[in-house]
Amino acid sequence: MATNRRVSRVAELIRREVSQMLLNGIKDDRVGTGMVSVTDVDVSGDLQHAKIYVSIYGTDEAREETMAGLKSATGYVRSELGSRVRLRRTPEVIFLEDRSIERGNKVLSLLNQIKDQQKPEFEERAEDID
Repeated sequence: MATNRRVSRVAELIRREVSQMLLNGIKDDRVGTGMVSVTDVDVSGDLQHAKIYVSIYGTDEAREETMAGLKSATGYVRSELGSRVRLRRTPEVIFLEDRSIERGNKVLSLLNQIKDQQKPEFEERAEDID
């Protein structure tokens, strides 16, 4: 079993290489419909499985198409990782959609709405003090 430091280094290396593949390597047109970025890679302790979290910017249809394209490209991604990364065994690759950025934007917009709603109350209180 690999150490935590090695697992994190391998995960970072896989994230970097898959990001490069998304820019240049994957020829599937479905992958290009939405803007895709690799947000995180989770590698198992024995380095046999890699969960690759991707964030997809676009409509729901573009997200579904992009995920379908990524799932069909898993064999290519795994073989490319095998040639680019020097490991005894190339990990199995699983693509998962990461919607944390979308949820974060939603929370920020809700906080901004609350702030805008409370602004008139603060102005009224300031007038009462004067």
